[in-house]
Amino acid sequence: MTIHYGVLKCKVIGRRQGTRENPHYQLHVEAGGTHYRIAINVKSQLSPSELLYYTDEHFEHEVTGDLPGLPVGFTHLESKPGGMALDYIRGNLFDRRNMVPLAFEVPGHDNDLNGKLEMYMKRAMECSDAVLYAYGDVWGPEPKQPDSVFGFIPGNGLHDIHMNQGNAGLRIKDNGVYQDGGLLLHFPPSNRWIAIFLAFQSQSWHTEDTTGNPIHLDHKAISGAAGYVQGKGLLHTEHSIYIVGAVVKPALPTDYETVTLLNVTDRSLDLTRWSIANKFKRKYPLTGKIEPGQYLTVALTLPGYSDFLRQRGDIITLLDARGLKVHGVSYTRSQVRSGWTIRF
Repeated sequence: MTIHYGVLKCKVIGRRQGTRENPHYQLHVEAGGTHYRIAINVKSQLSPSELLYYTDEHFEHEVTGDLPGLPVGFTHLESKPGGMALDYIRGNLFDRRNMVPLAFEVPGHDNDLNGKLEMYMKRAMECSDAVLYAYGDVWGPEPKQPDSVFGFIPGNGLHDIHMNQGNAGLRIKDNGVYQDGGLLLHFPPSNRWIAIFLAFQSQSWHTEDTTGNPIHLDHKAISGAAGYVQGKGLLHTEHSIYIVGAVVKPALPTDYETVTLLNVTDRSLDLTRWSIANKFKRKYPLTGKIEPGQYLTVALTLPGYSDFLRQRGDIITLLDARGLKVHGVSYTRSQVRSGWTIRF
């Protein structure tokens, strides 16, 4: 999908909850004198209708290091690795298993998607220093058209504030990589970040690196290092090995960066043709085996791989022999100390 993707740095000045007639939570924001409406899906047109929701009230990720330096307003972002674009699968922003399906309208207090968004946006409006960074697809300006919800002129807005890959069927045209939406709230006095991520339950979490289209795994071809059949079910390699530590800044110039892995399965796993990737999708090849329940520290000793992990912050992703993500982590500049291991 070709969208006008980017991030809007703005201040929240109004809000309106989603309804059955218009299942979007609406935000009225202002950026350098320009008004925008941010339309946030709170219900899916496809079954199941509940969106997947995840929030991190103490978000730490290398992407936040560059955001405060952006100018107020909308910044176009290229949909490629190495920049500030979001990708739920490749960016190691969060563990997708922590997402929960949430209806947009449920009786009671703070138990639906409307209520969750309301809580955070109310907090943003009450704090004069709070800054919202909204990722999505921009539209406008519409000089002769007042905004349909808040009435300001000219109309400007942002939508697709959710995962924008892994769609099938008629919605496959919406797919792409490094173009996912999301909301990051920054409270500068405490340097606290709150992240909100949304996805549709119908979307796949294994997608092609170029198109963002779903990858359909051939279960019959998966064996050995790629996974194994347990009973009638397939144990996929995802989360079979965890990245648990990394030395990003060696204490001595003659030392090497390291990444430590843990095999949580009950059997030996062959790492042949597996790799470790950084934010720029550069891959460090792996070999050998990791035994069940054991740690393996990989020293990045191959020529040409010095400074493979950036000291200013980076992501580390473990990929299996098919190039599918097994596990991923991220770290920030503040976590890097000479000779110390970052624990994930």
